[in-house]
Amino acid sequence: MITNKPNIFDTLLPEGDILTDQQVEIIKSNGKVISFQKKDVIFRQGTITSHVMFLESGLVKLFREGRNERSLIIKIAKPGEFIGLVSMYGNEIYHYSATAVEDAKVFFIDFKIFNSILLENGNYAIYLLKEIANDNLGIFDRIISQYHKQLPGKIADIILYFSTHIYNSETFEFPITRNELAELAGTTKESFIRTLAEFKNDKIIEIQGKLIKINSIDIIKTLSRLG
Repeated sequence: MITNKPNIFDTLLPEGDILTDQQVEIIKSNGKVISFQKKDVIFRQGTITSHVMFLESGLVKLFREGRNERSLIIKIAKPGEFIGLVSMYGNEIYHYSATAVEDAKVFFIDFKIFNSILLENGNYAIYLLKEIANDNLGIFDRIISQYHKQLPGKIADIILYFSTHIYNSETFEFPITRNELAELAGTTKESFIRTLAEFKNDKIIEIQGKLIKINSIDIIKTLSRLG
């Protein structure tokens, strides 16, 4: 599990004096932390948006629901990230769903209050635009990986995603099922498990249940780069 930082506002608010003390107090006084247990639904695709949500602790799966109970995992959100922000400024309908991968705490801010701060503080609005842009670029890169890379490259990307983006460690546990990992990689469960076993047999990684230990991060990066 990823632990939250001592103060949620250390990550919710950017470094520097982008927000005034008064604006910080407005956000604090108009927000509320809500706890979710593992597998709880935070918001559902197709429902009306109402609050800006910021992940304080835990991990959250964002996914697009399709037909026949099939879904496409968009990303795994970690502490310090906004969730659902794109839909807030879209057409006021959530275009994907969010569920807690592990016990999580989410800071809810009234959208009208949050939007009023953006309207009067262009620097903070630009900061959020950069955050959204970087987030979307990461999603684009992963989608390109799904469609253009061979299996070893896809699986290497998933290992790097959790190692560098989520946990910042070369030893970690996959927080989602093998089936969900396959969805994230854009392959089948059987192909994902087989390729993971090949990585293990080649001594690139060690596997014990959900626990993954990377023995050679350089090989994983090479496989990711070569695709």
